[in-house]
Amino acid sequence: MPQYISKEGLEQRKKELEELKLKRQEISQRIEEAKALGDLSENQEYASAREAQAFNEGKIIEMEQFLRDVVVIDNKNRKSSDVQIGSTVEVKANGKSREFTIVGSEEADPMAGRISNESPLGKAFLGKKTGQEVEVETPGGKIKYKILTIK
Repeated sequence: MPQYISKEGLEQRKKELEELKLKRQEISQRIEEAKALGDLSENQEYASAREAQAFNEGKIIEMEQFLRDVVVIDNKNRKSSDVQIGSTVEVKANGKSREFTIVGSEEADPMAGRISNESPLGKAFLGKKTGQEVEVETPGGKIKYKILTIK
């Protein structure tokens, strides 16, 4: 399944990757300094630096894989009137209005109204049009949402 991300999120991830690559150089220097201390079998600084190196390299590989497979959300030319990834949806439930933006799981922040396209609520909204109602099963029971606007 592809991972979706906004242009801003993509730029942030690229920046994180560059920071990890800079950190790679710092860790390499720490390893060289620890080697100079002598016996590596009992050198805690060396062991710590090697562990940091392994962790950092794993993060670099993970980030590069993510960036290779990511799909960038671009709704500037969106002509569809239905909810898609990147849409901001105003809904009404239990007499209260609320806005949600449908994002990829990497950028989800439910407290800020950014819900994943893979979440039950996000899945329920996808493909729906203004005026439609959706019913979503929540831990507190079923909730009916009416879609007021789609941006």
